[in-house]
Order: sequence, then C-alpha cells, then structure tokens
Amino acid sequence: MIKFNAFGLLLAASIYVPVALAADEFVEISSPAAGTKLKAGSPIPVTYNVRPGSKGGDHTHIYVNGDQKGVLMKLKDTHTLDGLAAGKHDICIKIVNKGHAPIGTEKCISVSV
Repeated sequence: MIKFNAFGLLLAASIYVPVALAADEFVEISSPAAGTKLKAGSPIPVTYNVRPGSKGGDHTHIYVNGDQKGVLMKLKDTHTLDGLAAGKHDICIKIVNKGHAPIGTEKCISVSV
C-alpha cells in the first residue's frame, strides 16, 4: 500500500493538473488590459493567444460590442481594430468552428474611449 503525505499529494496533483488542462481550449487577450482608457479614433492593437482545444474550434472571430470585426486565423498575433467612438466598449474574441459558429469559449474585455 502506498502512503502519501500532504506534500506528496500536492506534488502529484501539480504534475497531473497541467497535463489534464493542456488539451483544453482558452482565449487570452494580453493587450489592451481590461479597463484601459484609449484615445478616440486611434487604431487599437489587440494582442491575443488562443488554443482551439478539442471541442471543434477551428479559428477565432473578434467582436466589438457584439458586432464581428474580423476573422483571426493565427493562434497568437496582434489584430488592429479601427478607432472607436467615445464611450465604453466590449472587445471579445471567440473560438468558432469551421461553420463560424461559436463553440462557447471566449474572452471579453471592456475598455473606455
């Protein structure tokens, strides 16, 4: 019979969890940061990192306030949005399948202009 102390269990869990999560999909927006105040009318570079995972994700779409603004074919890149009018705006990146339907994995940030 194998006995584990608390350290052994923590070590076993830390080794197992990253392997289990490695296959899962994710979307990360590294810039601009949520809550950033941007200059009206200036182009907005959006830096992102995506892992489509195993739920049928093929590529990503970028949205501003719910309106699609582009198709992103690279998994890690910077996409430049046209300048926005003054006010609060939601920028979202969603993983979609080959039929362009969202699979449920997305990341949204809010910015002010």
